[in-house]
Amino acid sequence: MPQQGTVLKSTGKWYTVELTDGRVISCRIRGKLRLSGLSTTNPIAVGDRVIVDDEIDEEGKRTISDFEERTNYIVRKSTNLSKQMQILAANVDRAYLLVTLHSPFTHLAFIDRFLVAAESFRIPVTILFNKVDIYGPKDQQELDKVQKIYESIGYPCHRISAENGINIDQLREEIIGKQVMISGHSGVGKSTLVNALDPELELRTGVISKAHLQGQHTTTFAEMHKLSCGGYVIDTPGIRAFGIVDLEKEHLSHYFPEMRAMIGACKFHNCQHLNEPKCAVKEAVSEGEIPESRYQTYLQLMQEDPNEVHRKDIYG
Repeated sequence: MPQQGTVLKSTGKWYTVELTDGRVISCRIRGKLRLSGLSTTNPIAVGDRVIVDDEIDEEGKRTISDFEERTNYIVRKSTNLSKQMQILAANVDRAYLLVTLHSPFTHLAFIDRFLVAAESFRIPVTILFNKVDIYGPKDQQELDKVQKIYESIGYPCHRISAENGINIDQLREEIIGKQVMISGHSGVGKSTLVNALDPELELRTGVISKAHLQGQHTTTFAEMHKLSCGGYVIDTPGIRAFGIVDLEKEHLSHYFPEMRAMIGACKFHNCQHLNEPKCAVKEAVSEGEIPESRYQTYLQLMQEDPNEVHRKDIYG
């Protein structure tokens, strides 16, 4: 009888699959298996729920014959100039963006870009402010301001210390039974956080850290790690590697929740919130209802050449 399973790792040719009975096996995919309507370099991705046939091929491998409908998926361009996409991960219940105000500093524009990308992939996001145990009074004041910006938009925010275990138990409870993704700049504490969530994964998190340092390398695939608490953590090549993928600029404001809430409030139904008269979004910015930093990120995205964005590190 065919069995159901979840893809933990993909190397392009081989797939590591955890079956529902807990066994982890290596599989191929059936050659004819393809996605309809999406030109991708890989039809199956980490996080996919798949059907594995009983039959064994000449190399002793079982075959993935089908996969279940996805709730969402993350893609990136396979190369700068390619029209094909690479699926990095599927069925992501929540993304956790790890943010630090120093050592290193996470720019608000980086946070905004991550949130726009996640909105476009229909992935809910929680922002984790890490290393709060080393913040002085000025850092705390800045943290209060930044947290207020994103909580006012509707994004959950938690203050944690992965190093000292502050609020890690609460986070672990949230992750139980879910497939989540942890992202952020190199150095913000991603591997330390995964270690804190499950110390048994310490050897693997060294690999996670190195993978993030590879940047936009086109052969890097995501991997999903099972936590002893019952959840799964998806490691991807980083938000810079998939970023803002082919979003139509006339719809860009829809991925800013505070702007999306104002659809229909502008004088012109196709208002781009740039130089148009009687623009509700610009009025909200001038009145402090929409943070100026968020609007500036919107303007940057509207003005960027999408092909150029994929060629350079835009996150500083």
